[in-house]
Amino acid sequence: MPTRMTLALAQAEASPDPVQNLKKASALAGQAAAGGADMIVFPEMFMGLPTPERAPAAIAAEDDGAFVRGLSALAAETGLFIAAGCWDKGPDARRVYNTARVVSPAGDVVAVYRKLHLFDALSVRESDTMAPGDAPPPVVELAGVRLGVAICYDLRFPELFRHLADAGAQLIVVPSAWYAGPMKESHWLTLLRARAIENTVYTAGCNLVGPSFCGRSAAFDPFGVVLADAGEAETLATVVVDTRRIAAVREKLPALQHRRRDVLLPV
Repeated sequence: MPTRMTLALAQAEASPDPVQNLKKASALAGQAAAGGADMIVFPEMFMGLPTPERAPAAIAAEDDGAFVRGLSALAAETGLFIAAGCWDKGPDARRVYNTARVVSPAGDVVAVYRKLHLFDALSVRESDTMAPGDAPPPVVELAGVRLGVAICYDLRFPELFRHLADAGAQLIVVPSAWYAGPMKESHWLTLLRARAIENTVYTAGCNLVGPSFCGRSAAFDPFGVVLADAGEAETLATVVVDTRRIAAVREKLPALQHRRRDVLLPV
């Protein structure tokens, strides 16, 4: 049955303080709900932006679940599905899990994904403070649309997105803290578009802004048409996901059906 969903991407600057970030989330969620959105996505690390003085493990320990409880209350208050980047206590005192949670309008956590690919590149070492997940991202149905989740650096690993497409995802959201730097914006937008085109799904990336991050939250439809590009400032970008568009694109471009599984390993 054809379904439409209105998705809001909350491109925002995060602070190290979960309480302040929850206040910002409340204001943006209220704005999204008033504009008719069904779901709002916040960036990676939105629970609390790490600093040299305040590592992710310290943020997670001090918060002790309050941020997620606040998201659940906010979802129930606004009637929105909410996705956001959180910190979970990890396997040791030094490292946490970099986690995306999706909360329903009933206030229930309906999806949890721990980032598989840690960004140990370009002078950054996430593995010093984070532990990798050990399970593939889930696909869940939200108001008739099948949603998959990835996080930031995952965008460079097409097999994760092919897994989500094979699991039936129609929309993949990518909470991110994509750094600014030479070629970084170009990589971000190119990869988001490529993941949409090669899997014929909607793909939407919600990025942080601030001194270190490039913004440019964006969404692409299953044919690679740009639906939103949020620029470099704090903003709320809204797009409509229509499952009829997926069916139409797959009818004229059935690339997923043309895969040579008899010759190539499935990816």
